[in-house]
Amino acid sequence: MKRLLPVLALGALTLAGCANTSPYSGNVYSGNQAKAAQSVTFGTITALRRVQIQADSRAGGLIGTGGGAVIGGLLGNQVGGGSGRTLATAAGVIAGSLAGSRIEESSNLIPAWEIEIRQDNGQNVVVVQKADQALQVGQRVRIIGSGTSASVAPY
Repeated sequence: MKRLLPVLALGALTLAGCANTSPYSGNVYSGNQAKAAQSVTFGTITALRRVQIQADSRAGGLIGTGGGAVIGGLLGNQVGGGSGRTLATAAGVIAGSLAGSRIEESSNLIPAWEIEIRQDNGQNVVVVQKADQALQVGQRVRIIGSGTSASVAPY
């Protein structure tokens, strides 16, 4: 049992980082965006700021919380005996679920750019997307799409 505990802990932590970060990239299109006409506007980057996107977990937080609860319960069950062991197990489950949830949330943070663009028509817009492209202030860019499906690409 003691040999199995590190394997369970490593497995839970590995699975906790399974968020799909592709949709936040300016280089990835969803299936419904393919073969669909999208508007394009042009502009110049006036400001860049490093931010983070909190990605949603594919499992809805269950892996971190559930895995942490199991590991915490197993660790708590190793302490004491009788009703003390029961209390330690319960405390381990609670502490483990909180810790697992926090670990999963922090592993789902994606480095991103907050990109402020002065469009050629004089309007300013801000787009946040995954920081997987080299961008700089003063660079000419295309804004592809609008609303919740806008992305920025070098021109």
